[in-house]
Amino acid sequence: MIEPQRVTVLLHGRVVGRIAQTADGRCAFQYEPEYVADGHSISPLALPLNNAVTVAKPTPFRGNFGVFDDSLPDGWGRLLQDRVLREQHIDPSRLTTLQRLALAGHDGRGALEYEPTMATGDSVPPADLPTLAAAARNVMGAGEVSPADFAALARRGGSSGGARPKVFFSDATGEWLVKFAAAVDPPDVGRIEYDSALLAGRCGIDMPETRLFEGRYFGVRRFDRIAGGKVHVVSAGGLVDADYRVPSLDYSSLLALTRQLTRDMTQIEQMYRRMVFNVMIGNRDDHAKNFSFQMDETGRWTLTPAYDLLPSPGFNGFHTTTVNGSGDPGDNDLIDVGARAGLSRRAATAILGDIKAATRASR
Repeated sequence: MIEPQRVTVLLHGRVVGRIAQTADGRCAFQYEPEYVADGHSISPLALPLNNAVTVAKPTPFRGNFGVFDDSLPDGWGRLLQDRVLREQHIDPSRLTTLQRLALAGHDGRGALEYEPTMATGDSVPPADLPTLAAAARNVMGAGEVSPADFAALARRGGSSGGARPKVFFSDATGEWLVKFAAAVDPPDVGRIEYDSALLAGRCGIDMPETRLFEGRYFGVRRFDRIAGGKVHVVSAGGLVDADYRVPSLDYSSLLALTRQLTRDMTQIEQMYRRMVFNVMIGNRDDHAKNFSFQMDETGRWTLTPAYDLLPSPGFNGFHTTTVNGSGDPGDNDLIDVGARAGLSRRAATAILGDIKAATRASR
């Protein structure tokens, strides 16, 4: 397996900059001079647009920058990728960050691409969703999976994030992310997430198109893929160097980040709605990677559509992202956070009341 000395970062076919690694394994990034002249920062807080060489912090991304770490698989996708590597007699623990980025190549989430690429580029083996779901169950349970079924699963799910098994799935209507039940999930978790997504839409939350495939597999249309191209997406955790594995943010910080990036009160209100909705439905798995922002080709930032909205116990039964410093917030905490973000207390209270009424009516 090749070990690149540097990796070139591209966005929409254009060279953005290059990454090398320091002696202690940290990433060092520098923008391409031509990109600095008329481009836009791909991560405004960590990598402002200038000619400097910037070295990543040791934590929380193991010496990587959050914006590039977002391109890499984690959880389920990392499990599949590492199994493929072991089958090729490669020790995954010995891979450098540059090798991981080269494995992402042109296939990572979002719009950033990396060269040289070590992604296989193989055509995706044909498989239907029930076959992929069964293969995922066997992988999680250490059961037997045929080489063909595992190849189909790994090629479709090896770049995904999150703990639940999932695949990227294309049909005549477009590109989808389809989830399967994990061992700890109720059998109808797909229906639960589908109903939660519909409820979120009724609560004024910007949602991507969703579908219940085969009547049981929850699918969401990929918002990082649009007709004719890809969308640059960065998670909140990636933007502010917050570890999504542990409680590391408060919604006040998310709202402040929304203001800083978008300078748009409608976007701030949208983030406030997501906070209230998560509290009302008991979605306590609201970690730093479950909120993302997208940048268009003019450099304008907005929130991505919402995702991963369903009841969840979270971190020891508390919200992973705190509200007003509390992991078990009350109405006053929600209103206080909204007011500090620039909403009037009347507007914050009205939004809270509307979402509370809608979620109660759905039970």
